[in-house]
Amino acid sequence: MVPAATTPHLVEPVIPELYSPSRIFTWHELQGMALDGILLPLYGKSYASPGVAVTHRLRARAAALTVPERIRTKVVAGRLTAAWIYGCAKPPEHLSLLVDAKHRISSLRGTTPCSLHEVRLGQLDVVSLGGMLVSSPLRTAADIALHVETDRALPALRRLLNRKELGIRLRLLILAVEASPRVPHKKRALTTLSRLADEDAT
Repeated sequence: MVPAATTPHLVEPVIPELYSPSRIFTWHELQGMALDGILLPLYGKSYASPGVAVTHRLRARAAALTVPERIRTKVVAGRLTAAWIYGCAKPPEHLSLLVDAKHRISSLRGTTPCSLHEVRLGQLDVVSLGGMLVSSPLRTAADIALHVETDRALPALRRLLNRKELGIRLRLLILAVEASPRVPHKKRALTTLSRLADEDAT
């Protein structure tokens, strides 16, 4: 894929439904409120009020708050982390972060518990959500097919495809994987997607 000519503008939003350590509440106070059922754990040190709709934006903001601010504009939440942000996978133990090849991945290591993957990102591969850059739904699905073992990939791919608002079509996803440069596991990815196509046909 062609490197992005521009990066989506990253805005640091204030989301009142999200609670994280601040001058108002310490992490210990937030943990206490969670134990009392006043707040629900969301991700990392972030919490949400019971009854609040947990949206893509809310999850993305919680993820963003675990990434040091100085590198936030250089990394993109991808793979199963992005699938979680879109509501299609479990919360990740460690963030899966993509780093465009134009950034030096070595300068980012050791900054936060995460998996870093050096990739090439095109203009349409990245969106901005809740102060976090996130791989687009189509790029997320293609990366999961290519880089996640089949048993873990299939449930996430089914959910991504079933979320009509994400706009992913299986045929388009197959074309995206076929068009990717030679990478390990490409044949396996196409086999995984053919299984999904067979499921659709039955």
